[in-house]
Amino acid sequence: MKCYKTMKHIKFVVLACSFTILGFSQTKRPQEPKAPFDYPSELVFFENPNDENIKLAGTLTLPKDVKKPPVAILISGSGPQNRDEELMGHKPFLVLADYLTRNGIAVLRYDDRGTAESTGDFNIATTFDFASDAEAAMRYLKTRKDINPNKIGLIGHSEGGLIATLVAAQHKNVAFIIMLAGMGVNGRAVLESQSWEIAKQMGASEETLDFNKAFTSTAYDVLMTEKNENKNEIEPKIKTALKNFKTDLETKNSPYAMYVSDALIERLVNQITSPWFINFIKIEPKDYLEKTTCPVLALNGSKDLQVLAKLNLEAIESALITAGNKDITLKELEGLNHLFQTANTGSPSEYSVIEETFSPIALKIIKDWILNRF
Repeated sequence: MKCYKTMKHIKFVVLACSFTILGFSQTKRPQEPKAPFDYPSELVFFENPNDENIKLAGTLTLPKDVKKPPVAILISGSGPQNRDEELMGHKPFLVLADYLTRNGIAVLRYDDRGTAESTGDFNIATTFDFASDAEAAMRYLKTRKDINPNKIGLIGHSEGGLIATLVAAQHKNVAFIIMLAGMGVNGRAVLESQSWEIAKQMGASEETLDFNKAFTSTAYDVLMTEKNENKNEIEPKIKTALKNFKTDLETKNSPYAMYVSDALIERLVNQITSPWFINFIKIEPKDYLEKTTCPVLALNGSKDLQVLAKLNLEAIESALITAGNKDITLKELEGLNHLFQTANTGSPSEYSVIEETFSPIALKIIKDWILNRF
């Protein structure tokens, strides 16, 4: 193993399934729609009956002169995001909602719990809690006389695609789901493949890639086998495992041992012991996809480094076939990244500098697929 002398040669990549980069360049956003809109747009509020502290705020847009149109509920990816799924200067859900509404499809998008105008505590929520919020959105729409309860579907991005499957597996009245960069494999597989591909794109060596995987896998192994979800009880076990990992490196005279500092261990442990992470890493999408029989459209970009297209689309297809689903459409869209932008490398570092917010090709596929069915 080659010995590296400076920290810059080792790139530790421990990433969530979808994330927000706080700093972004003030690049033009030519697709972002501006008010006033030529269709009804209504601010709405609805409660999650499973938690009295959760009141969700959102926007319902209705196509002009269309009675009881199909409706799509938009579900964001990982991390606290507002109803526009705003990140890095882009508002992909605003662009998507505007496009669909102008083409005859109503859209409900809402702020994540504990974000913007929605109440609750985001930091203690899990994927299952976010699924409960999506269910609350469905319940709300069913109370409206201008909505056909048989035409309510879900569009989820990244983790939101997983959330859509959790809901569809339990509620047979979900009209359709669209998975945008959705998961077909468990959280661990998504994170490990994501970390590998992004570090590789950043120029990490094979030795560093192997080290990164071994380091995080040591921690993940504890999470995967530990049934107790109490942070205070899990943390010491992970720290012990990682310190043993470092000792093993030292025994083998590995040059990477010097980088496994107490500070690095502490950072990783803090990141992966949140209620969300402890649950997310173990969730098996196939358990829910195998119970999903409504029409499904799954789209992934060929340059998505966060949720790899081939790995996930194949798993999604296999699970849906097992479910006996008769309406499955899967597409790998050439040249698109995790945000469905036309990309150069697919690296997250490009997200903010690309002017395009949402590929027109992807938008049209989504629109046509829905209108061909409703």
